[in-house]
Amino acid sequence: MKIATPDLVTNSYFPALAAEELGLYRDEGLDAHVELLPSLDAVNALRDGAVDFVAGGAHTTLLTFPGWKGARLVVALSQGTPWLLVLRADLPARRGDVGAVKGLRIGAAPGPDRAFLRLLHEVGVDPARGGTDPGASFGVVAAAALERGDVDGFWANALGSETAVRRGVGKVVVDVRRGDGPPGAGQYTFAALSTTDALIARDPERVAAAVRAIVRAQRMLKKEPARATEVGRRRFPPAATEIIATVVERDLPFYDPVIGEPAVAAMNGFARSLGLLAAPVAYDDVVATRFRSLWSASP
Repeated sequence: MKIATPDLVTNSYFPALAAEELGLYRDEGLDAHVELLPSLDAVNALRDGAVDFVAGGAHTTLLTFPGWKGARLVVALSQGTPWLLVLRADLPARRGDVGAVKGLRIGAAPGPDRAFLRLLHEVGVDPARGGTDPGASFGVVAAAALERGDVDGFWANALGSETAVRRGVGKVVVDVRRGDGPPGAGQYTFAALSTTDALIARDPERVAAAVRAIVRAQRMLKKEPARATEVGRRRFPPAATEIIATVVERDLPFYDPVIGEPAVAAMNGFARSLGLLAAPVAYDDVVATRFRSLWSASP
């Protein structure tokens, strides 16, 4: 079983990777592997049957499945818009001041960049797009680019922001999940596991097993966040491995498997603002509700 993700070295989609490296997929009878693919490539691979699941931003499913036709979300990996705005440490930017990016070079990877562009639009800032190596894990790469002076800031995951802060080259200016920025920005999207309607129909128990493994991973991390280091040692660069447990522990409130109706409505509203969705779509047409009982099932 293949699970594609657009960012491997990250806290955002970490439960999907932890379920592999802590043996939880195996416990559920699955031979599963999480692999890195750029955002559009990941959802294209899902459509083409080259991968079974995508662990990524929920809204990115719409890049290949217009109107949510042919794909569903099966479990949340983490709640809320998972990216932060980090600027150079020497800039006089105040916490929460999105407008501080005016005139600066900001890096943002494909997928997360859509949330950043929407954030800028809401505060009246005319954006210029940034970019990255499509084979890179953007948060860590962005922190290195900031340190080199290639960019003045970046929009990326909390692992990247923590890397920049610890190196003394960056500071967190906007964390929308924790209330910075315009109202609603923290609910633009969320990290989720998606799959196709075809796989759900063909092998629902396989999908259920993946959901159970991820829910177990979230519970395990909440009980023992230090186990994140064990995962990092196997898949992360050494510098990221050193700090992943700290970032995961800080993010524990967001590691909730529930895909709530308000979250889906907000995410679909965000998708409509981007032109990714033409009309409202019912919750049951976005979420595979047959697996909903697994989100709260007893261990």
